[in-house]
Amino acid sequence: MNSDTQLRPLKGIIVPMVTPLASLDALDPAGVEALVEHIIAGGVHALFILGTTGEGPALSYAVRRELIQRVCRQVGTRIPVLVGITDTAYIESLRLAEHAAHCGASAVVAAPPYYFPISQSDLLRLIEGWATESALPVYLYNQPELTKVNFDPATVQIASEIPNISGLKDSSGDMAYLKQVLALVQAKQEFSVLVGQEHLLAEALIGGAHGGVAGGANIFPSVPVELYQAFLKGEYHEVERIQTLLVSLGLPIFRPVEGDSGHLRRMKHALSRMNLCRELLAGPYSEVSAREAGTIETYLKDQGFLKNSEPML
Repeated sequence: MNSDTQLRPLKGIIVPMVTPLASLDALDPAGVEALVEHIIAGGVHALFILGTTGEGPALSYAVRRELIQRVCRQVGTRIPVLVGITDTAYIESLRLAEHAAHCGASAVVAAPPYYFPISQSDLLRLIEGWATESALPVYLYNQPELTKVNFDPATVQIASEIPNISGLKDSSGDMAYLKQVLALVQAKQEFSVLVGQEHLLAEALIGGAHGGVAGGANIFPSVPVELYQAFLKGEYHEVERIQTLLVSLGLPIFRPVEGDSGHLRRMKHALSRMNLCRELLAGPYSEVSAREAGTIETYLKDQGFLKNSEPML
């Protein structure tokens, strides 16, 4: 697909795509096709599949492999495709990386295994293994809320010196951590640092980050792209305006919930109402409540996102 040199450093807006499902163990092919085209039409710079928003760790290996194949084939050379390979089993992450390379993906993204405790020295050993064994560039995925493991800034600095380790996606939501990492790797011109919390996108870009991974862009892909373009032009008042808009657009989807899958089910319901994919989650989560459905319906109509009166079934 895209050569390694085109990915170093990876910049811009990357969308962590939702995984459209027809059943708990089957993709929704029409939904995959429609959602990919909707996202690309927004002008985004890369697509990230099988991440947290894509429910990657909750999917069967068969579904993961099929999604990689379908998305890579559909996207072709239009934009880079990054593939999440996070797994509790090291060998399974390598097998997914191999499959991604075979299908023409551009890079892989890996979070630490999330069951056994792991030290920073063991993390470095793991990173070295990913770097050596993967035919594709590897991006580290810092998601401590879910994995209970943090890539310490010093670990990221060492990792940035390892060939084939190409960047970090930080979803910690901790700007102090992000700024510390940026200070430690600023000399590494080919190492990307991406923020995974879109309410921090403007602050992260101004602080030196290379881009952001925006989950809400499944619904409104052009908005974070406009923010990034305004940033490149140095139009910081416009950046602030669009950041405020980005947060307000995301509130009905990302509002705090009781520690469950709330934002994922609300996003999939919204995409279903937009006739882009079905709303089924990987399980065992419930669908939106009648109250949530009404709120999302009003939100979509108010923002002009609802072009179809019937959800995808």
